[in-house]
Amino acid sequence: MNLVSRYIARQFGFAFLVCLVVLTLLAWMVGALREFNVMTAQGQSVLVFLAISSLALPALMVVVAPLAVFVAAIWLLQRLNAGSELVVLNAAGYSPARLITPFAGIAALAAAGIAAITLYGQPASQHELTNWRVAAAADVVQHFLKEGQFTTLRGYTFHIRERQSDGTLLGIFVQDARDKNKTITYIAETGKVVDSPTGLILVLNNGSLQQHEGGNASNASIVTFDQYQFDLSQLANDDNDTVNFKPRDRYTDELWNTKLADVKSVVEMGRIRGELVDRFTAPLYPIAFIFIALAALGQARTTRQSRASASVFAILGVLVVRIIGFIATQSLSVHSTSGVYIAFGVPILTSVFCLCVVLGWIRLSVPRGLMDWFSDVTSRLTSRAARA
Repeated sequence: MNLVSRYIARQFGFAFLVCLVVLTLLAWMVGALREFNVMTAQGQSVLVFLAISSLALPALMVVVAPLAVFVAAIWLLQRLNAGSELVVLNAAGYSPARLITPFAGIAALAAAGIAAITLYGQPASQHELTNWRVAAAADVVQHFLKEGQFTTLRGYTFHIRERQSDGTLLGIFVQDARDKNKTITYIAETGKVVDSPTGLILVLNNGSLQQHEGGNASNASIVTFDQYQFDLSQLANDDNDTVNFKPRDRYTDELWNTKLADVKSVVEMGRIRGELVDRFTAPLYPIAFIFIALAALGQARTTRQSRASASVFAILGVLVVRIIGFIATQSLSVHSTSGVYIAFGVPILTSVFCLCVVLGWIRLSVPRGLMDWFSDVTSRLTSRAARA
Protein backbone atom coordinates (compact mmCIF):
# COMPACT_ATOMS: atom_id res chain seq x y z
CA MET A 1 0.00 0.00 0.00
CA ASN A 2 1.54 3.32 -1.11
CA LEU A 3 1.68 6.57 0.79
CA VAL A 4 -1.65 7.90 -0.55
CA SER A 5 -3.49 4.67 0.25
CA ARG A 6 -2.06 4.62 3.76
CA TYR A 7 -3.14 8.24 4.25
CA ILE A 8 -6.70 7.48 3.13
CA ALA A 9 -6.85 4.29 5.19
CA ARG A 10 -5.64 6.13 8.30
CA GLN A 11 -8.20 8.92 7.87
CA PHE A 12 -11.01 6.50 7.10
CA GLY A 13 -10.14 4.18 9.98
CA PHE A 14 -10.09 7.02 12.49
CA ALA A 15 -13.43 8.41 11.20
CA PHE A 16 -14.96 4.93 11.35
CA LEU A 17 -13.89 4.38 14.96
CA VAL A 18 -15.27 7.78 16.01
CA CYS A 19 -18.60 7.12 14.28
CA LEU A 20 -18.77 3.61 15.73
CA VAL A 21 -18.17 4.77 19.30
CA VAL A 22 -20.55 7.74 19.09
CA LEU A 23 -23.41 5.86 17.41
CA THR A 24 -23.03 2.83 19.69
CA LEU A 25 -23.07 4.97 22.84
CA LEU A 26 -26.15 6.85 21.63
CA ALA A 27 -27.99 3.61 20.89
CA TRP A 28 -26.82 2.12 24.20
CA MET A 29 -28.05 5.13 26.17
CA VAL A 30 -31.52 4.87 24.60
CA GLY A 31 -31.76 1.18 25.45
CA ALA A 32 -30.19 1.64 28.89
CA LEU A 33 -32.77 4.24 29.88
CA ARG A 34 -35.52 1.77 29.00
CA GLU A 35 -33.83 -0.97 31.04
CA PHE A 36 -33.22 1.46 33.90
CA ASN A 37 -36.95 1.81 34.62
CA VAL A 38 -37.33 -1.98 34.77
CA MET A 39 -34.28 -2.57 36.94
CA THR A 40 -35.05 0.20 39.41
CA ALA A 41 -38.62 -1.07 39.71
CA GLN A 42 -37.16 -4.43 40.73
CA GLY A 43 -34.82 -2.78 43.23
CA GLN A 44 -31.57 -3.86 41.57
CA SER A 45 -28.29 -2.04 42.18
CA VAL A 46 -26.55 0.30 39.74
CA LEU A 47 -23.79 -2.26 39.13
CA VAL A 48 -26.34 -4.89 38.13
CA PHE A 49 -28.03 -2.37 35.85
CA LEU A 50 -24.73 -1.45 34.15
CA ALA A 51 -23.74 -5.09 33.75
CA ILE A 52 -27.05 -6.08 32.20
CA SER A 53 -27.27 -3.07 29.88
CA SER A 54 -23.64 -3.53 28.76
CA LEU A 55 -24.42 -7.05 27.58
CA ALA A 56 -26.53 -5.48 24.84
CA LEU A 57 -23.50 -3.68 23.33
CA PRO A 58 -22.51 -6.49 20.89
CA ALA A 59 -26.00 -6.53 19.35
CA LEU A 60 -25.92 -2.75 19.01
CA MET A 61 -22.50 -2.79 17.37
CA VAL A 62 -23.72 -5.23 14.72
CA VAL A 63 -26.42 -2.75 13.71
CA VAL A 64 -24.31 0.38 14.08
CA ALA A 65 -21.01 -0.76 12.48
CA PRO A 66 -22.26 -0.83 8.83
CA LEU A 67 -23.80 2.62 9.29
CA ALA A 68 -20.55 3.87 10.84
CA VAL A 69 -18.64 2.59 7.80
CA PHE A 70 -20.99 4.43 5.46
CA VAL A 71 -21.02 7.69 7.43
CA ALA A 72 -17.22 7.71 7.72
CA ALA A 73 -16.84 7.03 3.99
CA ILE A 74 -19.27 9.81 3.04
CA TRP A 75 -17.50 12.27 5.34
CA LEU A 76 -14.02 11.41 4.06
CA LEU A 77 -15.00 11.48 0.38
CA GLN A 78 -16.69 14.85 0.86
CA ARG A 79 -13.58 16.12 2.62
CA LEU A 80 -11.25 14.84 -0.09
CA ASN A 81 -13.39 16.44 -2.78
CA ALA A 82 -13.70 19.76 -0.91
CA GLY A 83 -9.92 19.95 -0.58
CA SER A 84 -9.48 19.11 -4.29
CA GLU A 85 -7.57 15.99 -3.30
CA LEU A 86 -9.75 13.75 -5.46
CA VAL A 87 -9.11 16.06 -8.43
CA VAL A 88 -5.36 15.85 -7.87
CA LEU A 89 -5.48 12.07 -7.49
CA ASN A 90 -7.48 11.67 -10.70
CA ALA A 91 -5.10 13.99 -12.57
CA ALA A 92 -2.12 12.04 -11.25
CA GLY A 93 -3.56 8.79 -12.60
CA TYR A 94 -4.78 7.39 -9.29
CA SER A 95 -7.29 4.88 -10.68
CA PRO A 96 -10.65 4.07 -9.05
CA ALA A 97 -9.40 0.53 -8.40
CA ARG A 98 -6.58 1.91 -6.26
CA LEU A 99 -9.04 4.19 -4.44
CA ILE A 100 -11.08 1.13 -3.52
CA THR A 101 -8.15 -0.54 -1.71
CA PRO A 102 -7.94 1.59 1.49
CA PHE A 103 -11.71 1.85 1.86
CA ALA A 104 -12.33 -1.83 1.19
CA GLY A 105 -9.52 -2.80 3.57
CA ILE A 106 -11.08 -1.02 6.54
CA ALA A 107 -14.55 -2.24 5.53
CA ALA A 108 -13.22 -5.82 5.40
CA LEU A 109 -11.85 -5.45 8.95
CA ALA A 110 -15.25 -4.12 10.06
CA ALA A 111 -16.94 -7.08 8.34
CA ALA A 112 -14.59 -9.52 10.10
CA GLY A 113 -15.40 -7.89 13.45
CA ILE A 114 -19.12 -8.09 12.76
CA ALA A 115 -18.78 -11.76 11.80
CA ALA A 116 -16.99 -12.52 15.07
CA ILE A 117 -19.65 -10.69 17.05
CA THR A 118 -22.67 -12.18 15.28
CA LEU A 119 -21.38 -15.74 15.29
CA TYR A 120 -19.79 -15.82 18.75
CA GLY A 121 -19.97 -12.60 20.79
CA GLN A 122 -23.61 -11.66 20.38
CA PRO A 123 -25.07 -15.14 21.14
CA ALA A 124 -22.88 -15.37 24.24
CA SER A 125 -23.91 -11.91 25.46
CA GLN A 126 -27.59 -12.53 24.74
CA HIS A 127 -27.41 -15.90 26.51
CA GLU A 128 -25.82 -14.29 29.54
CA LEU A 129 -28.26 -11.39 29.39
CA THR A 130 -31.22 -13.77 29.59
CA ASN A 131 -29.66 -15.57 32.56
CA TRP A 132 -29.02 -12.24 34.31
CA ARG A 133 -32.61 -11.12 33.83
CA VAL A 134 -33.99 -14.39 35.15
CA ALA A 135 -31.62 -14.29 38.14
CA ALA A 136 -32.60 -10.70 38.86
CA ALA A 137 -36.26 -11.62 38.73
CA ALA A 138 -35.66 -14.69 40.93
CA ASP A 139 -34.07 -12.47 43.56
CA VAL A 140 -36.83 -9.93 43.30
CA VAL A 141 -38.33 -10.38 46.77
CA GLN A 142 -34.99 -9.86 48.49
CA HIS A 143 -34.60 -6.39 46.96
CA PHE A 144 -37.99 -5.53 45.55
CA LEU A 145 -40.03 -5.34 48.74
CA LYS A 146 -39.88 -2.03 50.54
CA GLU A 147 -41.19 -1.42 54.01
CA GLY A 148 -44.55 0.32 54.03
CA GLN A 149 -44.92 0.25 50.21
CA PHE A 150 -47.25 -1.68 47.94
CA THR A 151 -45.29 -3.22 45.07
CA THR A 152 -46.70 -5.14 42.10
CA LEU A 153 -45.09 -7.75 39.86
CA ARG A 154 -46.74 -10.12 37.35
CA GLY A 155 -50.19 -9.82 38.90
CA TYR A 156 -49.01 -10.10 42.51
CA THR A 157 -49.13 -7.26 45.02
CA PHE A 158 -46.80 -7.33 48.04
CA HIS A 159 -46.65 -5.27 51.21
CA ILE A 160 -44.59 -5.67 54.38
CA ARG A 161 -44.77 -3.56 57.51
CA GLU A 162 -41.21 -4.16 58.66
CA ARG A 163 -38.04 -6.09 57.76
CA GLN A 164 -35.86 -7.15 60.69
CA SER A 165 -32.08 -7.49 60.63
CA ASP A 166 -32.22 -11.30 60.47
CA GLY A 167 -34.44 -11.18 57.37
CA THR A 168 -37.73 -11.83 59.16
CA LEU A 169 -40.67 -10.01 57.57
CA LEU A 170 -43.46 -8.61 59.76
CA GLY A 171 -47.00 -7.74 58.71
CA ILE A 172 -47.06 -9.49 55.33
CA PHE A 173 -49.74 -8.89 52.70
CA VAL A 174 -49.76 -10.76 49.36
CA GLN A 175 -52.55 -10.57 46.80
CA ASP A 176 -52.80 -12.80 43.73
CA ALA A 177 -54.92 -10.99 41.13
CA ARG A 178 -53.74 -12.78 37.97
CA ASP A 179 -57.20 -14.26 37.40
CA LYS A 180 -59.83 -11.54 36.92
CA ASN A 181 -62.54 -13.84 38.22
CA LYS A 182 -60.67 -14.95 41.33
CA THR A 183 -58.60 -13.04 43.88
CA ILE A 184 -56.51 -14.73 46.56
CA THR A 185 -55.17 -12.73 49.50
CA TYR A 186 -52.54 -13.96 51.95
CA ILE A 187 -52.11 -12.19 55.29
CA ALA A 188 -49.52 -13.31 57.84
CA GLU A 189 -47.97 -11.98 61.03
CA THR A 190 -44.41 -13.05 60.14
CA GLY A 191 -42.55 -14.67 57.29
CA LYS A 192 -39.15 -15.32 55.80
CA VAL A 193 -37.68 -15.97 52.37
CA VAL A 194 -36.06 -19.42 52.19
CA ASP A 195 -33.88 -20.73 49.37
CA SER A 196 -35.01 -24.34 48.88
CA PRO A 197 -33.84 -26.92 46.28
CA THR A 198 -36.94 -26.14 44.20
CA GLY A 199 -36.42 -22.36 44.33
CA LEU A 200 -37.26 -19.40 46.53
CA ILE A 201 -40.12 -19.88 49.00
CA LEU A 202 -41.82 -17.32 51.20
CA VAL A 203 -42.73 -19.09 54.44
CA LEU A 204 -45.76 -17.40 56.04
CA ASN A 205 -46.53 -17.92 59.73
CA ASN A 206 -49.78 -17.36 61.65
CA GLY A 207 -52.01 -16.01 58.96
CA SER A 208 -55.04 -16.51 56.76
CA LEU A 209 -55.85 -17.16 53.11
CA GLN A 210 -58.87 -15.36 51.68
CA GLN A 211 -60.27 -16.42 48.31
CA HIS A 212 -62.89 -14.35 46.54
CA GLU A 213 -64.52 -15.50 43.31
CA GLY A 214 -66.60 -13.30 41.00
CA GLY A 215 -68.25 -10.11 42.12
CA ASN A 216 -70.42 -11.69 44.80
CA ALA A 217 -69.11 -11.22 48.35
CA SER A 218 -70.90 -14.37 49.47
CA ASN A 219 -68.43 -16.44 47.42
CA ALA A 220 -65.53 -15.42 49.67
CA SER A 221 -63.86 -18.11 51.78
CA ILE A 222 -61.28 -17.75 54.58
CA VAL A 223 -58.80 -20.38 55.72
CA THR A 224 -56.41 -19.85 58.63
CA PHE A 225 -53.01 -21.48 58.81
CA ASP A 226 -50.07 -21.79 61.16
CA GLN A 227 -47.59 -22.03 58.31
CA TYR A 228 -47.94 -21.67 54.55
CA GLN A 229 -45.28 -21.86 51.84
CA PHE A 230 -45.70 -19.40 48.99
CA ASP A 231 -43.71 -20.32 45.86
CA LEU A 232 -41.73 -17.29 44.65
CA SER A 233 -40.08 -19.06 41.68
CA GLN A 234 -43.20 -18.34 39.61
CA LEU A 235 -42.23 -14.66 39.77
CA ALA A 236 -38.88 -15.39 38.16
CA ASN A 237 -40.14 -17.28 35.14
CA ASP A 238 -43.49 -18.31 33.75
CA ASP A 239 -42.26 -21.73 32.64
CA ASN A 240 -41.56 -23.45 35.95
CA ASP A 241 -37.94 -22.36 36.35
CA THR A 242 -37.05 -23.37 32.79
CA VAL A 243 -35.29 -20.61 30.89
CA ASN A 244 -36.61 -20.56 27.34
CA PHE A 245 -33.91 -19.14 25.11
CA LYS A 246 -35.10 -17.55 21.90
CA PRO A 247 -33.20 -18.26 18.66
CA ARG A 248 -31.42 -14.92 19.09
CA ASP A 249 -30.12 -16.05 22.51
CA ARG A 250 -28.73 -19.40 21.34
CA TYR A 251 -25.22 -20.19 20.19
CA THR A 252 -24.57 -20.48 16.47
CA ASP A 253 -23.51 -24.13 16.54
CA GLU A 254 -26.64 -24.94 18.54
CA LEU A 255 -28.85 -23.33 15.89
CA TRP A 256 -26.90 -24.95 13.06
CA ASN A 257 -27.34 -28.46 14.51
CA THR A 258 -31.04 -28.03 15.29
CA LYS A 259 -33.28 -30.44 13.37
CA LEU A 260 -36.99 -30.31 12.72
CA ALA A 261 -37.53 -33.11 15.23
CA ASP A 262 -35.91 -30.99 17.94
CA VAL A 263 -38.40 -28.10 17.70
CA LYS A 264 -42.06 -27.80 18.52
CA SER A 265 -43.27 -26.56 15.13
CA VAL A 266 -42.23 -25.65 11.62
CA VAL A 267 -42.64 -21.99 12.54
CA GLU A 268 -39.93 -22.25 15.19
CA MET A 269 -37.64 -23.94 12.68
CA GLY A 270 -38.23 -21.02 10.32
CA ARG A 271 -37.25 -18.56 13.03
CA ILE A 272 -34.04 -20.48 13.62
CA ARG A 273 -33.29 -20.39 9.88
CA GLY A 274 -33.98 -16.65 9.80
CA GLU A 275 -31.65 -16.05 12.75
CA LEU A 276 -28.85 -18.02 11.07
CA VAL A 277 -29.33 -16.10 7.84
CA ASP A 278 -29.23 -12.81 9.75
CA ARG A 279 -25.95 -13.75 11.42
CA PHE A 280 -24.24 -14.83 8.21
CA THR A 281 -25.46 -11.88 6.11
CA ALA A 282 -24.67 -9.14 8.65
CA PRO A 283 -20.92 -9.01 7.74
CA LEU A 284 -21.81 -8.40 4.07
CA TYR A 285 -23.43 -5.01 4.66
CA PRO A 286 -20.29 -2.98 5.48
CA ILE A 287 -18.89 -4.08 2.12
CA ALA A 288 -22.11 -3.18 0.32
CA PHE A 289 -22.34 0.22 2.03
CA ILE A 290 -18.74 1.16 1.25
CA PHE A 291 -19.26 0.39 -2.43
CA ILE A 292 -22.46 2.46 -2.46
CA ALA A 293 -20.51 5.41 -1.04
CA LEU A 294 -17.68 4.98 -3.57
CA ALA A 295 -20.10 4.62 -6.47
CA ALA A 296 -21.88 7.84 -5.50
CA LEU A 297 -18.94 10.00 -4.37
CA GLY A 298 -15.78 8.29 -5.56
CA GLN A 299 -15.39 10.62 -8.54
CA ALA A 300 -14.40 14.27 -8.23
CA ARG A 301 -17.32 16.68 -8.74
CA THR A 302 -17.03 20.36 -9.41
CA THR A 303 -20.46 21.63 -8.32
CA ARG A 304 -21.93 21.58 -4.83
CA GLN A 305 -25.37 20.62 -6.12
CA SER A 306 -24.17 17.47 -7.87
CA ARG A 307 -22.19 16.47 -4.79
CA ALA A 308 -25.18 16.98 -2.51
CA SER A 309 -27.50 15.06 -4.82
CA ALA A 310 -25.01 12.18 -4.97
CA SER A 311 -24.93 12.07 -1.16
CA VAL A 312 -28.72 12.02 -0.98
CA PHE A 313 -28.96 9.18 -3.50
CA ALA A 314 -26.28 7.25 -1.61
CA ILE A 315 -28.25 7.59 1.64
CA LEU A 316 -31.45 6.51 -0.10
CA GLY A 317 -29.61 3.55 -1.61
CA VAL A 318 -28.36 2.42 1.79
CA LEU A 319 -31.85 2.72 3.26
CA VAL A 320 -33.44 0.73 0.45
CA VAL A 321 -30.80 -2.01 0.58
CA ARG A 322 -31.03 -2.34 4.37
CA ILE A 323 -34.82 -2.38 4.40
CA ILE A 324 -34.99 -5.04 1.68
CA GLY A 325 -32.31 -7.05 3.50
CA PHE A 326 -34.21 -6.76 6.78
CA ILE A 327 -37.42 -7.99 5.15
CA ALA A 328 -35.55 -10.87 3.52
CA THR A 329 -33.90 -12.04 6.76
CA GLN A 330 -36.72 -11.41 9.22
CA SER A 331 -39.67 -12.44 7.06
CA LEU A 332 -38.91 -14.13 3.74
CA SER A 333 -36.20 -16.49 4.98
CA VAL A 334 -38.36 -17.40 7.98
CA HIS A 335 -41.27 -18.53 5.82
CA SER A 336 -39.40 -20.15 2.91
CA THR A 337 -35.96 -21.29 1.89
CA SER A 338 -36.11 -19.09 -1.23
CA GLY A 339 -35.89 -16.08 1.10
CA VAL A 340 -32.38 -17.24 2.06
CA TYR A 341 -31.16 -16.61 -1.49
CA ILE A 342 -32.77 -13.18 -1.49
CA ALA A 343 -31.18 -12.32 1.87
CA PHE A 344 -27.70 -13.18 0.59
CA GLY A 345 -28.34 -11.76 -2.86
CA VAL A 346 -29.24 -8.25 -1.68
CA PRO A 347 -25.82 -7.23 -0.24
CA ILE A 348 -23.80 -9.33 -2.72
CA LEU A 349 -25.51 -8.03 -5.87
CA THR A 350 -25.41 -4.49 -4.49
CA SER A 351 -21.66 -4.77 -3.95
CA VAL A 352 -21.06 -6.21 -7.43
CA PHE A 353 -23.23 -3.57 -9.13
CA CYS A 354 -21.60 -0.64 -7.29
CA LEU A 355 -18.14 -2.09 -7.94
CA CYS A 356 -18.90 -2.05 -11.65
CA VAL A 357 -19.98 1.58 -11.32
CA VAL A 358 -16.77 2.52 -9.49
CA LEU A 359 -14.61 0.80 -12.12
CA GLY A 360 -16.51 2.56 -14.92
CA TRP A 361 -17.99 -0.59 -16.41
CA ILE A 362 -21.50 0.75 -15.73
CA ARG A 363 -22.30 4.43 -15.99
CA LEU A 364 -25.23 5.94 -14.15
CA SER A 365 -26.75 9.32 -14.94
CA VAL A 366 -29.37 11.14 -12.92
CA PRO A 367 -32.32 12.41 -15.01
CA ARG A 368 -32.02 16.08 -15.84
CA GLY A 369 -35.47 16.88 -14.47
CA LEU A 370 -34.66 15.29 -11.13
CA MET A 371 -31.41 17.24 -10.91
CA ASP A 372 -33.24 20.52 -11.66
CA TRP A 373 -35.84 19.73 -9.01
CA PHE A 374 -33.14 18.94 -6.45
CA SER A 375 -31.23 22.12 -7.28
CA ASP A 376 -34.41 24.16 -6.92
CA VAL A 377 -35.20 22.63 -3.52
CA THR A 378 -31.62 23.18 -2.35
CA SER A 379 -31.61 26.84 -3.41
CA ARG A 380 -34.93 27.47 -1.65
CA LEU A 381 -33.72 25.91 1.57
CA THR A 382 -30.49 27.90 1.38
CA SER A 383 -32.32 31.20 0.83
CA ARG A 384 -34.72 30.51 3.73
CA ALA A 385 -31.81 29.68 6.00
CA ALA A 386 -30.07 32.90 4.99
CA ARG A 387 -33.18 34.99 5.72
CA ALA A 388 -33.62 33.30 9.10
